[in-house]
Amino acid sequence: MKNMQNNYEDFKKEVLKLTGIDLNAYKERQMKRRIDTLISRNGFDGYVTYTKAISSDTELKEQFVNYLTINVSEFYRNPGLWDTLEKVVLPNLIKQFGPNLKIWSAACSTGDEPYSLAMVLAKQIPLDKVRIYATDIDEQVLEKARIGVYGPNSLKGLPDEYKKKYFQQMGEKAYKISDEIKKCVEFKKHNLLKDPYPSGCHLIVCRNVMIYFTEEAKDEIYKKFYASLVKGGCLFVGNTEQIINYKELGFGFDKLFFYNKL
Repeated sequence: MKNMQNNYEDFKKEVLKLTGIDLNAYKERQMKRRIDTLISRNGFDGYVTYTKAISSDTELKEQFVNYLTINVSEFYRNPGLWDTLEKVVLPNLIKQFGPNLKIWSAACSTGDEPYSLAMVLAKQIPLDKVRIYATDIDEQVLEKARIGVYGPNSLKGLPDEYKKKYFQQMGEKAYKISDEIKKCVEFKKHNLLKDPYPSGCHLIVCRNVMIYFTEEAKDEIYKKFYASLVKGGCLFVGNTEQIINYKELGFGFDKLFFYNKL
């Protein structure tokens, strides 16, 4: 493909201007391969022509952002960890801070995670007290999250008690989440690499997104999460995202994938 290698640095600068996404923060080989595939698939001969196209075509630009922000999500992903959250972590947080917890689901994708949180939390505090702030960089997935309709694959790990209580089946292939759970979650656009972080959080859930970032970007994000948490607050990460240098960042932990602010 002509122009591909030499122009990648320029392309990254253009993408930052056009979308606010800093490609330098992502693992380069992996991301470049994804982008090259997308450009070929759309029939462009290189970064220059593709940049021109996304700068003038909103739909193409949205497709690009959607493609970059790898959205693989499902309800109750890794059930064992959700069990720990329900039986150990949340009761501890409620005991320490009371029922009005400030919870942030960062990089929430299509909403499966914040809605899972709301359902789990509703077993311990009244549903009308459950408030979850959920963010993602991709406007399209946030729209899907607000609509709240999911395919059977998204629900495959979700315990039946939640399916029965909070979902309505629509035809054979779709499930709609109940309005009472929807009301618990507020969705907003947010870029983890450049936007200000909320403060005073008791629990931050950010799972299966850090694997795409460079080590430097990860450290930066973990430091910001640390600053966002209250003392004694907890960060819940994905099951492939163990934080090796958690002590240097100021965290302690007694349960794998749950890190508390000391």
